[in-house]
Amino acid sequence: MAVLDLNHGTAGNQAGFAVLMGKIRTHFARRALYRQTVRELNDLNGRELADLGISRSMIRRVALEAAWGK
Repeated sequence: MAVLDLNHGTAGNQAGFAVLMGKIRTHFARRALYRQTVRELNDLNGRELADLGISRSMIRRVALEAAWGK
């Protein structure tokens, strides 16, 4: 059975917390970029989307790639 060491140094805990907070901020920034991209592409008409080579069914995928590079 694992025992939780509450007396472990706080420097490591603070560094771990800073890393976690950085990941959370990055996630929220990417999520905001995703939502903004979806909103802006949805505002375009069919002709404007066609000029960009995007169909309306591709909007979420394009936004995902813009935010997360997937």
